[in-house]
Amino acid sequence: MVRTGRPRKFSRDEAISQAMMLFWEHGFESTSLAQLKKAMGGISSASFYAAFESKNALFKEALDQYLATYGQVSTSLTNYSLSSRTAIELALRSSAIMQTEQTHPLGCLVIFSANTCSPENTHIRELLIRQRAVTRNKFHARIERATKNGELQESTNVSMLTTLFVTFLEGISTEARDGVSIDNIDAAITKLMELWDTCA
Repeated sequence: MVRTGRPRKFSRDEAISQAMMLFWEHGFESTSLAQLKKAMGGISSASFYAAFESKNALFKEALDQYLATYGQVSTSLTNYSLSSRTAIELALRSSAIMQTEQTHPLGCLVIFSANTCSPENTHIRELLIRQRAVTRNKFHARIERATKNGELQESTNVSMLTTLFVTFLEGISTEARDGVSIDNIDAAITKLMELWDTCA
């Protein structure tokens, strides 16, 4: 009598982590179901759909895990025990360090995973647009607060300065993936913060 092996152990959390890495590296559309199943230990299509329902649903879970882990580098923006200047500088430097680390895909999943999408996947791009808007609003709130508590001149153009810092933050992703060193990015952050000081 042929003995069947033990059922393959399946860790849902680990599977989501593996999916997150694939989406981060290759993007939503370029990550195939075959790649996802292989990264999860070679599970069957039936097991995949039983666990996650769809690739779309899995991506949302992978995004949530990214935001709860690697995405925490910008938590200083909501730490109101810090000055707005310190909170913003810390968010930029922490993000630059994370995005240039070699232990995971370079750059930011929220930036890279769905910059362009086919029409049927527009909802994925819109999901990430909304997530980037959350970060943009945090920068706006810190800069607006700085104009009210005297850190920045009251006449400071809050929307313009928000766009400047968010554009820089999002640009770190491209620089990181293109191999620009953390030292160069860090030096650029120092220069950017000097601009903040001219508005003080």
